[in-house]
Amino acid sequence: MDKRRPRRPRSPSPAKTARTRATIVTAALDIFLDRGFSGTRMDDVAERAGVGKGTLYLYFRTKHSLFAGIVEEMMGRTLASFNFTQPEPQESARSFIERTLQPFVSGLESSRRADVMRLVIAEGTRFPELAETYRRITLEPLARLIRRLAKLAIARGELQSKALARFPLLLVTPALLAAVWNGLYGAETPLDPGQLFTAYLELIFNVDNSTRNEDQVKGRGG
Repeated sequence: MDKRRPRRPRSPSPAKTARTRATIVTAALDIFLDRGFSGTRMDDVAERAGVGKGTLYLYFRTKHSLFAGIVEEMMGRTLASFNFTQPEPQESARSFIERTLQPFVSGLESSRRADVMRLVIAEGTRFPELAETYRRITLEPLARLIRRLAKLAIARGELQSKALARFPLLLVTPALLAAVWNGLYGAETPLDPGQLFTAYLELIFNVDNSTRNEDQVKGRGG
């Protein structure tokens, strides 16, 4: 008599699980943008993603958790990694921002993060839980990061004004402007979020730039 226990089915590999989750998230964002939050059904998301309804519910139990999954997948994980990253010993706050946040902002459209922002703007007033989820996963971590960098820049003399430490989300206004503008006028006259962000950095760090230019001139003169 064979007393061996039957083999349990293998669990999906982490890579396959991540691919399935990403496929579901992409399909959900497409339908949310097309039909709105209230007009989206879980059945439709499963069909668009090419998975069974049971598989969808293994990943996301509700539409709200599905939206949270979109924000976490496209925003939260990257921002969380930033908060564990520190400037190099001789690296300025501006250089750190250009190394970390600049690519994040530059890729707003290609990564579809701008689509998520536009979805929150369109649906947030009717569904406050969506706006709250976006604030918790995206805006609060981003504000903490920027405030930390602003305080560092102020302490090092890179910024004269303390405004950015008081209102850290000022730093992402170029991203918001680009997302709104491109949603309305992007087909005719698109705005490049990365270029807009660079221009904004030049405005708020202009004192630091002037100081560096003067130092360079003095160095050449010496």
